[in-house]
Amino acid sequence: MKNAELTQRRLAATPRGIGVMCDFYADRAENATLWDVEGNEIIDFASGIAVLNTGHRHPKVIAAIEKQLQAFTHTAYQIVPYESYITLAERINQLAPIEGTCKTAFFTTGAEAVENAVKIARAYTGRPGLITFGGGFHGRTYMTMALTGKVAPYKLGFGPFPGSVFHGQYPNALYGVSSEDAMNSLERIFKADIDPTQVAAIVLEPVQGEGGFTIAPAEFMQALRALCDRHGILLIADEVQTGFARTGKFFAMDHYDVQPDLITMAKSLAGGMPLSALAGRAEVMDAPAPGGLGGTYAGNPLAVAAALAVLEVIEEEQLCQRSQRLGQHLVEVLQQARHHCPAIVDIRALGSMVAVEFNDPATGKASPEFTRHVQQKAQEAGLLLLSCGVNGNVIRFLYPLTIPDPQFKQALAILSRVLTRIDLSN
Repeated sequence: MKNAELTQRRLAATPRGIGVMCDFYADRAENATLWDVEGNEIIDFASGIAVLNTGHRHPKVIAAIEKQLQAFTHTAYQIVPYESYITLAERINQLAPIEGTCKTAFFTTGAEAVENAVKIARAYTGRPGLITFGGGFHGRTYMTMALTGKVAPYKLGFGPFPGSVFHGQYPNALYGVSSEDAMNSLERIFKADIDPTQVAAIVLEPVQGEGGFTIAPAEFMQALRALCDRHGILLIADEVQTGFARTGKFFAMDHYDVQPDLITMAKSLAGGMPLSALAGRAEVMDAPAPGGLGGTYAGNPLAVAAALAVLEVIEEEQLCQRSQRLGQHLVEVLQQARHHCPAIVDIRALGSMVAVEFNDPATGKASPEFTRHVQQKAQEAGLLLLSCGVNGNVIRFLYPLTIPDPQFKQALAILSRVLTRIDLSN
């Protein structure tokens, strides 16, 4: 089978709305390596969009799925429950950065976790309003599209969206938005759009994913927590992309001295299996009536088994510490490249949640063209990279945290060559 043949079949069989980045097709994978159907090898710094912190096909994850496969694959937890769901909830309750008694529910996708966080927040507070931030990404369902602060491609042609959703400014030093500016934007919302007594929750990513790996300053998070406490608003941390050792701690919120009321998670939770979770303060989580939460596939037993294995791998292989070490090494390489690549305007990192942003040196404006050029040249050299950012001018690095050191060094050598040799006139 050839990649070109598969592309023709894909174009004929699937809608154009399902955008596909790569022109090659996966045949097999192992840890941080992908092989396509033609036998070509590529180092995977995409991880299925932050899903594979423990790598492709980790032996412990495979073994857990195989064992569960021999027992049963589905009962619907709401019909016939099973112990593994409870065990995983207990583990997440222990790990979640939430004070007091914590409870956890499982779903299938990150968007579902966010949707249910909204449901629970409204049930608990009796309020309709929601505040999120420009540049944020929270999913592709209608409520999560409304929460998302990026139009293209996620919202184009899909409106109208659910109401009572308002967007504040997210702090971004590179673009001149301070924590004070961001907090002032919330006060403007309270004056112009919705009274704070009608706001159920403020939802944010501690590190924006699609928005460009922009990191919330500590003083902003403290001010946000104080604002929520003052007005009886719940604080929801969307950790779908930041969780499970990516930032050098188990959750990104572990970097702050404040805690959310609810926290959503998915992606690397189950090592490639579809599973999401919502954890929160017990009294908040218990607000919906029995039957108000759930889903046919929510907490699928195969995915739950995989997640339990993932938690073991993170602990046994010390992936939080490894995340910090790998991220530091990558930042050093990017800083060196900056001396020879005038397009680099910013490098942002929290553990292994690392990004580099590019502008056109001649105009000072965001350069998605240069960013695509970096992606293309890296892929030609055997390194798969993802872009992000509201302006499409950011490269984000999402390598498996289990990547072997020699392969990581090889990937960084490719990256360095690409960044220092690109001809800006091309």
